[in-house]
Amino acid sequence: MLPAGRKSELEAIVSSSGHVTVTQLTERFDVSADTIRRDLDALSAEGKVVRTRGGAMSKATTAWPELTVNVRQGVQNEAKEAIADLAVGLVSDSSSIILNAGSTGLAVARRLQDLRDLTVATNNILVPSAIDPACLRELYLLGGRVRIGSQATVGALSLGLSPNGAPISIAADIALISVGALSADRGFSTGDPGEAQMMASMMERADLVAMMVDSSKFEKRLFAEVAPLTAADFVITDAPPPENLARALADAGVKVLVPSAAAQRP
Repeated sequence: MLPAGRKSELEAIVSSSGHVTVTQLTERFDVSADTIRRDLDALSAEGKVVRTRGGAMSKATTAWPELTVNVRQGVQNEAKEAIADLAVGLVSDSSSIILNAGSTGLAVARRLQDLRDLTVATNNILVPSAIDPACLRELYLLGGRVRIGSQATVGALSLGLSPNGAPISIAADIALISVGALSADRGFSTGDPGEAQMMASMMERADLVAMMVDSSKFEKRLFAEVAPLTAADFVITDAPPPENLARALADAGVKVLVPSAAAQRP
């Protein structure tokens, strides 16, 4: 098969399958892994697919809530790193932080190493092994139903019960929440109602709320609504939102944080 024909079929396969690996494609086309990687890189540069670690996925699938955390960690890596850097800039020594699940939250946890005396509460099961113990005063893992694919607990925010049987309540300086979709009319949303309940509870228990949303999730809507735009103080993203969304965020009193290079783009 000629390269142009192979690339066209590759695009169709990725679109119909949602997510494919390099190994699967090498077997299907009987070409080398390097050839498939070059084809996928070219399709990604043309904006037709999203490259992941070890494969590619359809652009329409990037907001699908059931992607496993392993797949998510290979999607929009550059954007997530930029968002994580900005998020850590909102945190100071001796802060208390609520950090939710997801690959962006995991990127934040890995970047906290230069801070000290932090109290971190998270529903991300992978954070305890990713975070530098030197930055911690305390680390709490929130209880709930475990979603194996996302390696997270979901449901009502819980640290258990006090001796008198009442739920233990927490209050944090800042909540850093990675969310699946953002739109002007429906605010912040995600795919799982239990996940939405956990996010909303986290937001309610923090003095400042920063929502971490990469630009591929702008003007997307998912099944479970988390909160209206007015519930956030910041939206941290990798590129300026489109005009309609930017106006809605401004009207809601939400400050948008983007990397300086992205903010300067026309």
